[in-house]
Amino acid sequence: MNYQNPDKNGYYGDFGGAFIPEMLYPNVAELQEKYLQIIESAEFQNEFQDLLKNYVGRETPLYFAKNLSEKYGANIYLKREDLNHTGAHKINNALGQALLAKRLGKHRIIAETGAGQHGVATATACALLGLECIVYMGEIDIQRQAPNVARMKMLGAKVVPAKSGSKTLKDAVNEALRDWINNPETTHYIIGSVVGPHPFPDLVARFQSVISKEIKAQLQRKIGRENPDYLIACVGGGSNAAGTFYHYINEPEVKLIAAEAGGLGKDSGESAATTFLGTLGILHGSQSLVMQTEDGQVVEPYSISAGLDYPGIGPMHANLHHQNRAEFFSINDDEALRAAFELTKVEGIIPALESAHALAVLEKKKFEKDDVVVICLSGRGDKDMDTYLKFLSDVR
Repeated sequence: MNYQNPDKNGYYGDFGGAFIPEMLYPNVAELQEKYLQIIESAEFQNEFQDLLKNYVGRETPLYFAKNLSEKYGANIYLKREDLNHTGAHKINNALGQALLAKRLGKHRIIAETGAGQHGVATATACALLGLECIVYMGEIDIQRQAPNVARMKMLGAKVVPAKSGSKTLKDAVNEALRDWINNPETTHYIIGSVVGPHPFPDLVARFQSVISKEIKAQLQRKIGRENPDYLIACVGGGSNAAGTFYHYINEPEVKLIAAEAGGLGKDSGESAATTFLGTLGILHGSQSLVMQTEDGQVVEPYSISAGLDYPGIGPMHANLHHQNRAEFFSINDDEALRAAFELTKVEGIIPALESAHALAVLEKKKFEKDDVVVICLSGRGDKDMDTYLKFLSDVR
């Protein structure tokens, strides 16, 4: 089975598709018809690759974490997406989609954001390319991610609070979709993860695939082979994981591990571990695994991480789970916090709380001493300092 790309209708196995209001059909149909033609053109790729190199700062290092490796008895490498301009992997996709929007004649950009990293990346791309930018963000996330809100505003974006539901990521997506329905002609929606109606999951995965493309070349230079034994990434919607897995996804000898947000425990009622708790449903324009009640009402997710508290998962990842191609772990808040402090203390790198969920897999999975393990360090921890400081004071 080809896990990498969807079929012509946007399905990865049983998951995907485009379930959208009638008013959005022209926009989505235009995207479906034109996105590959545009993004695979030499003109687009020349501009995009130049920006990735000279503006974003790619390629990002593949860092051998000597101290972590000694502790866990394996060869552990960190893919340093935290060193990108804006501090996370999100800029790869935001820049790509902003360039695509300009070629589609759209001058107004909307986006949703949870932890704020996608919002900052989108605001950055819009500032660079002269596009209007509106970012929808849950009211609770605005409070807990104040530094990123300030950055978005400084970059010229309008930050609009989502005040319904749990006032977090899913509600920000709802508000962004509402905006798009009301402004289809002028507006492009830069979805931040591998979710939403086709072609967004594939579009975002292709822009993020630069991560695994670089890992292959970097491992070849460092150890004389392209393939690691394990790839580990955190998953909310799953864009950094899609990028990390992309060029390895059809190579069965490479084991894929996804870390979901277990919150207070996957059976606590306060969780976002979709592959453990979700059932087949429709969310934000695609069919995937969704945390929902028996009558189809979305269950409010919870995670200490504002970027992982999403009640669904991208259709690519739902299919990887369904086909047993990837192994999924539920990582609780306290496990993620401990992993964040461990990396900080032993390697001098402060990770984003999202990335800390991937790091926490090291305590749960047994590796052999010759195993090569690559972990996507999807973002840096500046935005999470208030949470980290609170944890420090609670421990004391």
